[in-house]
Amino acid sequence: MASANSQENFDTGSKPDYPTGTVALPSGSWILNDALLGTADADHKNGPQAVRLQRNGLLTMGFFVPNGASTVTVQHAIYGTDASSSWELWAQSEACNCNKWTKVGSTVLTTSSTLQTAAFTVNIPGKVKFEIRKTSGGLARLDIDDFTVTDYSGVTEPTIDNVNLALGNPSGAVADPSYPNNYLLAKPQYVVGYNRDQGKPNWVSWHLEAADVVSLANRQDDFRNDTSLPDGWYQVQGTSYVGSGFDRGHNCPSADRTSSVENNSATFLMTNMMPQAADNNQGPWAVLEGYTRDILPGNEVYIICGSYGVGGTGVNGYMESIDQGRITVPNRTWKVIVILPVGDNDASRVSATTRVIAVDMPNTNGIRNTSWGTFRTSVDAIEQATGYDLLSQLSVEVQTAIESKVDAGPVQ
Repeated sequence: MASANSQENFDTGSKPDYPTGTVALPSGSWILNDALLGTADADHKNGPQAVRLQRNGLLTMGFFVPNGASTVTVQHAIYGTDASSSWELWAQSEACNCNKWTKVGSTVLTTSSTLQTAAFTVNIPGKVKFEIRKTSGGLARLDIDDFTVTDYSGVTEPTIDNVNLALGNPSGAVADPSYPNNYLLAKPQYVVGYNRDQGKPNWVSWHLEAADVVSLANRQDDFRNDTSLPDGWYQVQGTSYVGSGFDRGHNCPSADRTSSVENNSATFLMTNMMPQAADNNQGPWAVLEGYTRDILPGNEVYIICGSYGVGGTGVNGYMESIDQGRITVPNRTWKVIVILPVGDNDASRVSATTRVIAVDMPNTNGIRNTSWGTFRTSVDAIEQATGYDLLSQLSVEVQTAIESKVDAGPVQ
């Protein structure tokens, strides 16, 4: 795979069963885990065979591509008439010397029995290797064929500015009701990775700039159910937290969206709420929200936040759920803030020196007067706690540099 546009078509070699094994192919050795080289009529392929993955199958390069990668394209289809599966592309740069894999682009949902092309913008210089991870679908099988790498060109693709999900989809959420606990719910004001069974977001992502906080609308306080959820799903009501001892805690704050009544009102949908201890919500969490707005207008900000774990302590004591068990009370609340000077091509401007604030706070009372700086941590630590891949749209080198740091900047 040393040419400017190289391909592995998986048409040679033999691996007829699923247990982990290594196959020598023209491009190099590939490791197939819960995967085989399928030759059946039901394998959708170009040529005599394709890689077939099941369960949480992995297809991993056992070698580094020498000339980096600008783009990767992959052919994919369901096996036979199996159900849909989702999968992801991950990359590892030899330069980081850390054996860390980083997700590239968004999760792909394969629904077609005809081969489709998934394209990924990579832009990684130097030696790099890739891995495909099947992430859902269980025993439903997935065909992968024609893995193509274009050498690194030194030219990055400009990104769309001010997009709420510009820095990546942390959990690979998809707008498919078949994934109720990782459901992508996109609003003009923010994007949610929603968890139906927990009755709250896994995470919320949004962009913040000075135009968003122009005081044209008062706080609407119109807490209400989100009727855009798929048919048959329970809709958390504006009254569902009443008597619980927990605040209806905004993920995307009301004060981050004051440019119109419509924008402010959108923040009061219950799909943007989590059960939050009052001393967390009204204490360091609120102060950090205010600090983030205070650094405008010279800067613009990308924010991802959420919660994880089970069990928090509100004014009525420790609880693991409210609303008759339909809403999970989280144990921790977290936030990642990426600060950039106002400009264009935002994702491409994030560098190893960009200030990134990451906090992880206990969802409990008794911390109202504690500085938010006390709860600073690294992005890596939040990823380890949640299982998410944050800032996945940034280059591997930049992620490696900024995700391990703990912010030491000012707190006011």
